[in-house]
Amino acid sequence: MKVYNTLTRQKEEFKTLEPNKVKMYSCGPTVYNYFHVGNSRPFIIFDVLRRYLEYKGYEVTFVQNFTDIDDKVIKKANEEGTTYDKIAERYIKEYFTDAEGLGIKKANYHPLATENIDGIIDMVKTLIDKGFAYELNGDVYYNTKAFAPYGKLSHQPLEELEAGARIGVNEEKKDAMDFALWKNAKPGEPSWVSPWGNGRPGWHIECSVMAKRYLGDTIDIHSGGVDLCFPHHENEIAQSEAANGKPFANYWMHNAFLNIDNKKMSKSLNNFFTVRDIAEQVGYEPIRFFMLSAHYRSPINYTREAIEQAQNALARINTAITNIKFLGANGKDGDLRDVEKESIAKFEGFNKAFSDAMDDDLNTADAIAAIFDMIREINTICADTEVTKVYAKEAKTALFALCDVLGIGNIAEEEMLDSEIEDLINQRTIARKNKDYKESDRIRDLLKEKGIILYDTPQGVKWSREN
Repeated sequence: MKVYNTLTRQKEEFKTLEPNKVKMYSCGPTVYNYFHVGNSRPFIIFDVLRRYLEYKGYEVTFVQNFTDIDDKVIKKANEEGTTYDKIAERYIKEYFTDAEGLGIKKANYHPLATENIDGIIDMVKTLIDKGFAYELNGDVYYNTKAFAPYGKLSHQPLEELEAGARIGVNEEKKDAMDFALWKNAKPGEPSWVSPWGNGRPGWHIECSVMAKRYLGDTIDIHSGGVDLCFPHHENEIAQSEAANGKPFANYWMHNAFLNIDNKKMSKSLNNFFTVRDIAEQVGYEPIRFFMLSAHYRSPINYTREAIEQAQNALARINTAITNIKFLGANGKDGDLRDVEKESIAKFEGFNKAFSDAMDDDLNTADAIAAIFDMIREINTICADTEVTKVYAKEAKTALFALCDVLGIGNIAEEEMLDSEIEDLINQRTIARKNKDYKESDRIRDLLKEKGIILYDTPQGVKWSREN
């Protein structure tokens, strides 16, 4: 498997620190609102990376943090007349609602910044003691010029870099590039006791501390959106490597930006959408599929047409899954036919094409193409009225294995008819047996109004939901 390493700007063979184990850290959300559709791209992409590594047999320890203390969290709390922790608690819950809808697995650890204050203070002390940080009127700053490799991730010399948008400028700092490790408490803000006075952590330090706590001094993969490369990830490297005296992460992976109708997403342009906004219109799974339809390092353009294409593609996958599940229960009894054996033999080639794509820097677009090649083969066999239950079950297992890596095809797998609809289908079956075609047609029309389409086949009644 090869991955593109932002640190070296090239594809590299993926080698782990420990045999068959992967330590992976991915930056999570600042929890002051619902996360927007651009945020969902790294959450989905690196969920797929984790799933694929597990598919390949690695034991993955995955950490994704929540930034629960931040200027934006405090501002939101003040606007609503509540506390920062109530805001964080609410939007962590909402994050998990959306993440579950998107098929994103929970991390092994979801630490909060405020749960790691002691560790943050300890690391800041270490950086001061080693000469990489200094205290200034209750604030503590990282001295970027003390860390010679600063800028190695963004590949720019220190003098050409600009301070990130989140870094407030203090004219008394030794250098404009120095960034806050600890912030002196402002009146009315939440704060914690420290050797430098009451205050709260800077944004960057939390990830260094949490990665060290749960994964150790050096990790295999650190991931996030390209917008985090500088200053956030650059500063994480500076903090961690100065404090620990070891490389921080061996592989840095960053996904590219998402645009809306060929424009950068912005509230001022009125094209700012949360995942919740879009999911209420089209559901969650099309969002996930859309994000996987292009290579993660390529910019992706969200349009109504693109999400409709994702819906149509998913409908093909879910229809195939529904068909083979139905045939697994209603197909012919008996052993595999020769044509079915030949078809199953082709699955190995589809699996290889899928793995080759994923091994090539997580090429999900080509992996999806391999899945559709498998579906075409399965559909050809399943169109035969003599298809066996054994074949359908083998096809289901093979197709599910690949779909599960990408986290797609879940609608057909998890969706169940409610009791009312199930009862109506049974009533229609009885009406047809009694040759009461008027009643049969009435029930079919009623089910269609509920979005359920019926298909009468030699194996029995099949159903699907309207797109």
